[in-house]
Amino acid sequence: ENPRPNNMVAAPPKTEVVAILDAGAQYAKVIDRRVRELCVECELLPLDIDPAKLTGYAAIIISGGPQSVYDADAPKYDPKLFSLGLPILGICYGMQLMNNVHGGTVARKEKREDGQFEIDLVDGCALFKGLGKRTEVLLTHGDSIDKVPDGFRVVATSGDITAAIESVERKMYGVQFHPEVDLSVEGGEMISNFLLGVCGLSGSFSMQSREEAAIQYIRSNVADHQKVLCLVSGGVDSAVCAALLNKALGAERIINLHIDHGFMRHEESSGVQVALREVGVNIEGQVDFATDFATATTEINGKVTAPLAENTSPEEKRKIIGDTFMRVTEAMCVERGLTAENVVLAQGTLRPDLIESGGAAIGANAAAVIKTHHNDTALVRQLRDAGRIIEPLRDYHKDEVRALGMDLGLPESVVWRQPFPGPGLAIRVLCVDGPYITPTFDAVAAQLTAACAGWEGPPISPALLPVRTVGVQGDGRSYSYLAALSMQGSADEHWPALLGLAKRIPGSVHEVNRVIFVLGEPIAEPPRTVTPTVLSKPVVSQLRAADNIVTQVLTARGLVRKLAQVPVVLFPVGFGIEGARSIGIRAFLTRDFMTGTPALPGSAALPLEALAEIQSRILAEVPGIARVALDISPKPPATTEWE
Repeated sequence: ENPRPNNMVAAPPKTEVVAILDAGAQYAKVIDRRVRELCVECELLPLDIDPAKLTGYAAIIISGGPQSVYDADAPKYDPKLFSLGLPILGICYGMQLMNNVHGGTVARKEKREDGQFEIDLVDGCALFKGLGKRTEVLLTHGDSIDKVPDGFRVVATSGDITAAIESVERKMYGVQFHPEVDLSVEGGEMISNFLLGVCGLSGSFSMQSREEAAIQYIRSNVADHQKVLCLVSGGVDSAVCAALLNKALGAERIINLHIDHGFMRHEESSGVQVALREVGVNIEGQVDFATDFATATTEINGKVTAPLAENTSPEEKRKIIGDTFMRVTEAMCVERGLTAENVVLAQGTLRPDLIESGGAAIGANAAAVIKTHHNDTALVRQLRDAGRIIEPLRDYHKDEVRALGMDLGLPESVVWRQPFPGPGLAIRVLCVDGPYITPTFDAVAAQLTAACAGWEGPPISPALLPVRTVGVQGDGRSYSYLAALSMQGSADEHWPALLGLAKRIPGSVHEVNRVIFVLGEPIAEPPRTVTPTVLSKPVVSQLRAADNIVTQVLTARGLVRKLAQVPVVLFPVGFGIEGARSIGIRAFLTRDFMTGTPALPGSAALPLEALAEIQSRILAEVPGIARVALDISPKPPATTEWE
């Protein structure tokens, strides 16, 4: 059994330890991180833990989850955990469970909330000490409290929906929103009020050096006779992983390989190799496996998929790429005479990757699968279980990895490189063989029009597009329609209102999880056709050219560090031009990469001049592109990547 590193100093008595009970939430590890930031020790445990094992803990936090408390497959739990006399904070599903156990009721309401909303706070609640009367929070739920149990009172509302409850006598607090994420603006203060105020914890628990803990993990998981094979993809995660391995074990024991799968950005491969060599991380060379990946298949639930270059399923594309990475790696090991006994594979998997993939490797209950990450497929999990993979960054979020990279002496050009997924441009092409039009298409389109009826700016043209993108709604995966907005005249004065409208639309149009604004002239006629699209070389080259233009503009204008990530996506809608496709740009702001907001056009992060230059250059320089659109959706309900 591979020992796990312990990021903390020696544990104090459990009277200073908080138990986080995971109900399958996407944000369970973010709760863990927020608690650690307050210098409070915590342990992430399954919801169905025996309550007797919680005796002596300081408090309990129950996470959110994708199920309803009434579902047959709702997470199992022992109601005795509410009788331990411990302070409890229930988040989202955790609040509904608390409410239900004590005799309240929960119901599926007409309105669901997915996104950032202002809520009204009631005076006198310890959870909101020091806050004003209103605050902005992340709400993502379909079920809501219908009846509050005796002994509890409502302490926050979102319109007519209960947003928080409390029972002062029991020291129990429930919030329908997610205070742990950045989109809940004062969520950190609420968690602090609970832990340091209600629970009376000292906040004296300190963390060891990130670097020291990670190095300890590497050395304890790699035997003295073993070498480590590290796949360097081009992103900051794998670069930091390679530098960390170099320091922990010495360059002579590390084999760094860069695999070109044919879906890299313009000159990405050569640029990364040069940057890493400058800091003493040697890469054996660029291995071209473009043909191998294009023709690759994999087996899912006993069935062989279509080859990658012909595949239109986003989940299958990710799994094919992840499994092919592993198979190619095995082949390279054989070439070099490396065996299971003398080599270990290292990869720069981060905590959000494992959470979104629903991986049990993070402990507690598995979260709902939002999308399979290439570094957490079924094959990767098999190798992990066999002790063949080490992941020194698996307990880190992106900003923590950047801090570690700076500590390791990596140059800013590497540390602040725009995040780029391992599958590369392959998952930034929406592949289709026909339009996605369900029997409800016209009804959803009518809902979209109705949702825009209250718009007070210049005439707006909403259009439901016949394609789907991946999102996260109610703590679970959604694969839903893409909605487009456009308007007559300039949008320059209306961007704040447009972003607000995009945030509201999925709340009333439940089959939409992402909204884009199409730059330029208004959409003349909502499209019902698509351009058949697969991962052919011409298609990938089309996206690569557009992506390079965006990178050039952002770099020239000094915007790279102001934007957390800027995925550039090719989607198969020609808006009336036969055979054409369009480009979507997601200028994204986030700190935790679990939630985030679109950059506001006209702000310092996304000047209007930069947006205009990007649009004009793509239309002039990339053949076959009909329109350029800006993704204006927050996360949730829209994931960072479209697939």
